[in-house]
Parts: sequence; C-alpha cells; structure tokens
Amino acid sequence: MRTKKLTLLAMVLSLGIGNDAQAQNVVPSFADLAEGLLPSVVNISTTHDKSEETDEVSDIDNNIETTVESIFNAPKTNKVSLGSGFIISEDGYIITNHHVIDKAKAISVTLSDNSSAEARLIGGDSKTDTALIKIDSPRKLKAVKFGDSDKIRIGDWVLAIGNPFGLGGSVTAGIVSAKSRDIESGPYDSFIQTDASINQGSSGGPMFNMNGEVIGINTAIFSTNGGSMGIGFAIPVNLVDFVIKQLKKNGEVKRGWIGVKMQPYDADTAQSLGTDENNGVIISSVSENSSAARAGIQAGDIIFKFDGHLIDDTKNLSRMVAETPIGKNVDMEIRRNGIAQNIKVLIEEMPEDKPLPQTSKAEDREPVDMPQDENRNIMAETGFSVEDISADNAEKYNLLPGEKGVVVSYVDKDSDAALKGLKAGDIITQIDKKTVLDGNDVQNYVSDALRENRRPILLQVKDGETLHFVAVKLTAPKKGE
Repeated sequence: MRTKKLTLLAMVLSLGIGNDAQAQNVVPSFADLAEGLLPSVVNISTTHDKSEETDEVSDIDNNIETTVESIFNAPKTNKVSLGSGFIISEDGYIITNHHVIDKAKAISVTLSDNSSAEARLIGGDSKTDTALIKIDSPRKLKAVKFGDSDKIRIGDWVLAIGNPFGLGGSVTAGIVSAKSRDIESGPYDSFIQTDASINQGSSGGPMFNMNGEVIGINTAIFSTNGGSMGIGFAIPVNLVDFVIKQLKKNGEVKRGWIGVKMQPYDADTAQSLGTDENNGVIISSVSENSSAARAGIQAGDIIFKFDGHLIDDTKNLSRMVAETPIGKNVDMEIRRNGIAQNIKVLIEEMPEDKPLPQTSKAEDREPVDMPQDENRNIMAETGFSVEDISADNAEKYNLLPGEKGVVVSYVDKDSDAALKGLKAGDIITQIDKKTVLDGNDVQNYVSDALRENRRPILLQVKDGETLHFVAVKLTAPKKGE
C-alpha cells in the first residue's frame, strides 16, 4: 500500500502540480495565441424596427435587452442585437452568422481597437446560417487564416473568441467534444461540438485550432438557462467555403439540384430488400420534370456513388449535389431491385423554396378505434391496420382528392410501425416496391414477408404531399408458432 501511495505522489509531482514551471508544460497557455488572434475578431451590433419580426435565435433574450439598449444608447423604437464576426481579408470582408444580421436596418462593426465602422451586407445564406459583410477601413486589417476542419479530431484543443453579452472580445478554451452533429437547424448540419464556453453574443465568432487557424464559426448553444452549459456548436469552415465564395461573387448562393428527396438506407430497409449493403441512401420521391426524373431515377432506388464518391449519409450527398457546378453531367451508381446501374444526371440550379401545400396534421385527425376483425390478421403481424380508401374515410382522415392505395386506420403504440413514425391517416402506396391497391394486396405482401423468415416489409408512405419509405419489422412469433 505504501508503495502505491509513493507511486501516486511521484505521478502528481511529475505532472507539475505545485510547480508552475512544470505545469506550463502540461496545461498550455493560450496567451500568445490569443494575443495574435484578437485583432481579427470583431463585435457586431445591428438595429431592427421593433415592428419587424427577426430570426434571432440565440443572442439576446428579454432579460438583457434593456442592458444592451443602454450600452448603445439605441432609440426605443429600435431593437439592438449583438453578435460576433471575424475578418477574412485585409480590405474588410467579415464573416458572421446569418441570424445575427438577418433583417437588420443597420449593421455596425467594432474592431479590437474600439474603432467602429458601418458595414454593408454582401449576402447571407440561411441554409448554413452564414453571412458576409464588408467595412471600409483606411488601413489594412488583420485577416484570419483558414484551417482544414476535416482534420480536427475529437479531443483536440480549440479556442473560441466572441462578444458574449456585449462585453467585447472574450477568449475561451476547450476541446472538440464531437463532430458531425446534426441539431436539425438546416439541411447541411454537420456541426463541431465543443465545451469551450459560447454564450449569447458569441454567434458568428471564430473557433481556432492550436495553429491559430479558423476551423469553425461559433453558431449555437444547447442551454436550458440561456448561458453556456458546456455544449456549443460551430459550423465547420470546410462547409461554408463554397458559400463564402458564392456570396462574394454573386451576393447569393446558387446551388446544384437534381430533384430528389432521400432518406437514410438503414439495416431494416436493406433486409426488406434482401440485401446486406450498409451504405447508400434511398430515394423517397422524384420531382416531376427534374433532371433526376429525365435520367430515369425512381423512388426506391439506392444511390451508392455520386461523382465517384461513396455515399453513406443524406446530408453529405445533399451537400455534394449543392456544391457541384450547375450544368455538369455527373455519374451516379444506383441499385434497383438489387442490380447495379450507372446513370448520368444533369446538375440544375436549385429552385427557390416554395411553401409546401397545407396538409392535415396527425393531431387534427379524429381518434380511431381498434381495428375490426377483418383487419386482425394484418394487425397481428405488422402492428397496424388499413382500410380501402372510400369517400367516407377520405373525409374522416382529411385525405387529398384522388388518393390511391390504402389508408392506415390504426397503429399499435408499442409496435415497430409506431416507432418508425407510421400513424393513422397515412397512405400506403407500395409494399416492397409493389403497388398497393387495396387491403388484399397488403395481406398478400405481408404473407410473402412471413414466408421469407419474417423479414421487414418496406412501405412507401404518403403523408399529405410527402412521400417516404418505412421499413417495418413484423412482430415476433409467439411460442408454439
């Protein structure tokens, strides 16, 4: 026991505890790094008409708004918000978050020497929450250097610099806690997670690696009280490099598009199709008159390669398509019914977002009763029951005119179908990529799956105007079956 205690004491002493000189070799000082980086980070204040709605999400709350207005002596008719940014060129281009400057009436930038300048908006991109602004300066400004955000590793040290609560340039340090986080804030989410403190007002500030290179844009926090709780998120710079170049050149972002909706290709879906592939994404629907439709791509196709790159994630594929030059013909490898095919598809310009047609919500639908006896056999195996579409249940479930297939009338809350999101009022149009016209088709296709070792069934589901696939496991057989 005494030997173990002495060994532990020797380890503590070797770490430099109680010895400042040795401690410096164990816990790094960020002083030199911070001193060189602070001049490249700016504070941003914006004013908005109070009558105008803004998309601010993380920088100002009602508890500190009065303090912020007093700091900037803002008119009571305006709302002042705070954010951060960083200089990317000597002539005054600055990156920040889109939500920091969105709908701003005026944008003011304060440099590290406390000088201020009015900024003009070059362009913003809500899909990546990125914006580019510019100030005019009589002197050359100190620009940041960009790093490679793909090369960072979980556990690497990072530095965050920002303008928390309007206090001016503040430096915090932490590590990369996770990578490729999807927090459902946009179609290209792939955030760097860090425990470096990021607070309200830090949005748009840079995240640096230990070489003093920007590898992220601090954007969001997870918090229950409005302050840092050790979970912050930054946009990887590799994700926004394309965006910044587009904004600088065009003032807007023009993205590629082929006209498909897709979803992950998981193990249950693979089993339902009788394959053992573990990568790719499944096409859930194809837009009419799109380049994908003209190329012959169909709902249910699995995309395995795009322009020579293996695909295993819907967001990565979305990003690849978006960043491909418009007008380029791209090779895609797909699987259809287990057979590989090579298809060329033309990259077109992504159309402007259009509001989706209004559809009924699940909570608006009438409660449904347990299925009748004729549906019990389907219900026992799948966890859900169906009805043929009729005038009566079309009104009951708020179905759109001319729907084809069967309508889901009941879902057992403890079933795999419920876990996968199937709900009463959904329309099933296909099972295992075979057309469903009525309940008899459902019974036949479920029976096929039962004979094939109770493999999952692949449903093509229509919810309002949205098509998607759901792989549903059949219930486990009872003892004696």
